[in-house]
Amino acid sequence: MTLKWGLMKSSNNISAYLMKQFGPAAMIEMMRRMGISSYLPEVYSLCVGSCDLSLYELVPAYNTFPSKGVYSKPIFVSSIEDNMGNVLSTFTTSRREAISEHSAYLMENLMSGVVNSGTAIRLRAYYNLPGDIAGKTGTNNDQADGWFVGYTPTITAGVWVGAEDRQVHFKTLQMGGGSNMALPIWGIFMKKCLADGTLNSNAGFVAPPNFELNLDCGEDIVQSAGAGNVPVEEDDFFN
Repeated sequence: MTLKWGLMKSSNNISAYLMKQFGPAAMIEMMRRMGISSYLPEVYSLCVGSCDLSLYELVPAYNTFPSKGVYSKPIFVSSIEDNMGNVLSTFTTSRREAISEHSAYLMENLMSGVVNSGTAIRLRAYYNLPGDIAGKTGTNNDQADGWFVGYTPTITAGVWVGAEDRQVHFKTLQMGGGSNMALPIWGIFMKKCLADGTLNSNAGFVAPPNFELNLDCGEDIVQSAGAGNVPVEEDDFFN
């Protein structure tokens, strides 16, 4: 099985295999660089979501991928105007490089498979969303919470559906999974965003210069134009 297949199908044994290789400390370090500040237990089950996180942290973390590896701290207010339209104050976010541009593009490619042929395929088949889209569905134990965080080259958004009391849940995964609870809200929201014309629905994820992907099983993962085959090192996924 390839890593891309495992992500598309939400196969947790692939995540467990990666965690066994790198350990929870490496994952926590990467999550901190991508803006996650909540408590993260250093346990192996972290790879399947054993920590409590909010959309406030998840959405900007995912936004690191279409932002070419740069983390932007979320803000609620960008400017303040008076009743005459005069700008009284403006606010800008802080930014920092969290991962390499190459790693960000690799994740864009992997997560686009979730939308094109994985658990989020109804964004194409039912909502007919155009252009490049990537994202990930998520489901808590007993179908108590459903998640979907996705992004295009121009906008990132997330949806959580659940209750404060996790004893409130769907009886079956068929109705309670993230692809059924949260994804439809994201699909309707994104259709309206792309329909208003202010976002470029034809924009695509742009590969870094001299960078070419080859995710065929058994082949080198990355090829650098003019430099022959260059296999990806472990640090490329965590630096």
